[in-house]
Amino acid sequence: MAALKHHLGSLILALAGATLIAGCGSDSGEATTPNVNPGNGGGNPGNSYDGPAPQTEDIQLYKLHIWDNLAVEERCGACHGTGGQLPSFVRADDINQAYSAGAPLVDLGTPQLSTLVTKVAGGHNCWLASATACADIIEGYITSWASSTGSLTNEIVLLPPEDREVGESKNFTADPGAFTSTVYPLLSQYCSACHAEDAPLQQQPYIGSDDVQVSYEAARSRIRLDSAADSRLVQRLGLESHNCWSGSCASDAATMAAAIEAFVESLPVTQVDPDLVISKALQLGDGIIASSGGRVESNVIAKYEFKTGQGSVAYDTSGVEPAADLSISGEVDWMSSWGLRIVDGKAQASTASSRKLFDLITATGEYTIEAWVIPDNVTQEEARIVSYSGSTQVRNFTLGQTLYNYDFFHRSSTTDGNGMPALSTADADERLQASLQHAVITFDPINGRRIYVNGEYTGDVDETEPGNLNEWDSSYALVVGNEVSSDRLWRGSLRFLAIHNRALPPEAIAANYEVGVGQKYFLLFNISQHIGLSQAYIVFQVQQFDDFSYLFSEPFFASLGDEAIPTVPLEGIRIGINGREAIVGQVFAALDTEIAATDYAEGKQDLSRQGAVIGLEQGAELDTFFLTFDRLGEHEFVRVEAEPPAPQPPADIADQPEIGIKTFAEIDASLAAMTGVSRATESVRATYQKVEQQLPVVAQMEGFLAAQQMGITQLAVAYCNALVDNTTLRSQFFTGFNFSAAPSSAFGGAGRAQIIDPLLGALVAGEVEGSALDNQPAPALVRAELNGLIDTMTACGGNCEAGRTATTVKATCAAAMGSAIMLVH
Repeated sequence: MAALKHHLGSLILALAGATLIAGCGSDSGEATTPNVNPGNGGGNPGNSYDGPAPQTEDIQLYKLHIWDNLAVEERCGACHGTGGQLPSFVRADDINQAYSAGAPLVDLGTPQLSTLVTKVAGGHNCWLASATACADIIEGYITSWASSTGSLTNEIVLLPPEDREVGESKNFTADPGAFTSTVYPLLSQYCSACHAEDAPLQQQPYIGSDDVQVSYEAARSRIRLDSAADSRLVQRLGLESHNCWSGSCASDAATMAAAIEAFVESLPVTQVDPDLVISKALQLGDGIIASSGGRVESNVIAKYEFKTGQGSVAYDTSGVEPAADLSISGEVDWMSSWGLRIVDGKAQASTASSRKLFDLITATGEYTIEAWVIPDNVTQEEARIVSYSGSTQVRNFTLGQTLYNYDFFHRSSTTDGNGMPALSTADADERLQASLQHAVITFDPINGRRIYVNGEYTGDVDETEPGNLNEWDSSYALVVGNEVSSDRLWRGSLRFLAIHNRALPPEAIAANYEVGVGQKYFLLFNISQHIGLSQAYIVFQVQQFDDFSYLFSEPFFASLGDEAIPTVPLEGIRIGINGREAIVGQVFAALDTEIAATDYAEGKQDLSRQGAVIGLEQGAELDTFFLTFDRLGEHEFVRVEAEPPAPQPPADIADQPEIGIKTFAEIDASLAAMTGVSRATESVRATYQKVEQQLPVVAQMEGFLAAQQMGITQLAVAYCNALVDNTTLRSQFFTGFNFSAAPSSAFGGAGRAQIIDPLLGALVAGEVEGSALDNQPAPALVRAELNGLIDTMTACGGNCEAGRTATTVKATCAAAMGSAIMLVH
């Protein structure tokens, strides 16, 4: 039916051809290893062709992108070549006939639905240990062919899904119930030392709270009803060895899993409220795959989507040989939403396969590293997210993390062998956050290094001249999550990684950010029975956001029938999961609009641009979704909001300190403000970069170390040196003081006051201007300390060396500015 086709903006979807590839060998997916295979359109030196010339340009493109890459014996050539099994789409005697056999197996509009892709994805003659990886590589070949012909279209075909009724299922209850006697005793006994409101460290979530209801609310998102072993509470013990209480973390994990299983067994089956106005139900597998088309990948030389989900290898699916597959070592977990979670390990390619990065990047003189990352925290320092290096001291490039900053190390003719000086995002901008981010670094000989976060150029200017890549070393290895020497661990999740041998322009980076990461589906929720149309749907774009949640976004209305669209009121959409409305994430509950023909254009009516995160419960293969409506057409659900529960009595916790210490950036800013010396002064900036990681990162006074005081002292000395060495600044700050005089006379009479008074004015409120605070250091005691220091510094009398006066001022300044008076607040 022609009415089934709806053109929806830039989304891409089409039906696959019905032709199937005749079987060849086993469908078991057993891996074989090809001897030679080139990159996209690169030609295959191990697979010669001397038949008739291609008759058309499209046949030539077929040869470059499909035949050259698949005709090798280890892939498809052994069966579907000359004289082999039909279809002979890689026959070597006539490329024109090979094209005729292969074209029906390819869908240039939606490459992922091509029969060549789906057949191999099912396990047919995959040459790797992962059928998914083989399918992704072939999809890349087809996408490259489609891109070169302009065949990728902005078309989506919406097909009515099979209707499901909203059924019964198990869900968490409002009260803890059996949680109190199954899971809670373990959490209360073994987790309360940290994860409780009155614990010394007070770490959230409060799963070990004295209040079982608080513990239950915190633990629910960490319990899987479908698989106790996959619960976060179990994984933290078994996979991450977190706070195990016996001699065996595996045993503790099994104990926790058994407790969760007992709790789940006790849960009642959820009955759907019969008064709700509901849609038909869907599972994620009922959705229509939303194409990831729109990504700019014409110069990708290594790509990792982390779809495999298991095993010790993360496959390079760029199709550019040799494949730089990453071998996983240490504590690294696969994410069900596609990705690797680095706990205490790394994933590293061999030096031989990494060599292609050297060859292909030095050939162009430019490159891009593109990654979707979720840092675990913003307290990591010298952590390596992606690195092409030989040790902690030598590298070609690195994308790293230091606290809130992304770091870009790049070896060139103008930097050293370690890629220094690095380009980093500005401290004050705090670009790096512990959330899903699109981080991109680019280099080209015109613009030098650039950093982009979430599709936007950060504006951090590379002060180092671009130089060239003649200093690169071909013997290094690509590694993610650590350094090759395993001593620069980065903790976080890597959802996607692509390496391009061209510097992507800003518009391409923005486009790739908009495409997003991970598999996306269109879920068509049937509402026909409520509005009198034969095929009416509310459509959501849905993806598994991480191991614990789904993202529902950008809903629209679509009618797949031929009837005229009536005007229908629509209010309060809520997302249901497993028989009841989700407890949190109901962003669309405030929606108040109407479905109308006047707003229906290009096969849809947009309802919202927002998104909502819904908790995963039984897993992506089992969770069943539906929609509820406060009002839809003539149907209305009168919603009575429940009374909020009475607040729990406040926890009796120890008083928190009223004072703390300044952190690294605050210390730097304070010294600059007090001395009047710019933070950009070269000597000051160099010292700050040297001692930044030695300065405090948290405000708690209990965490202050003696080593941090040394870093503060060094920075204070740098500021005071810059102040005294600048004749203009020092004359403004130390008004009237004679720096040319000998110490014996310079600090006599009014000289001392000309030094000490300005320092006290900057440090101690009220000492000079009469506005003292109620709680502050006694000015007289501070003055006595500084006078004592000057006496010590000038004890040489008339035998002091030249410059002693300025040195004494610097020392007095540094002692004052670097003291606890500046640090404590």
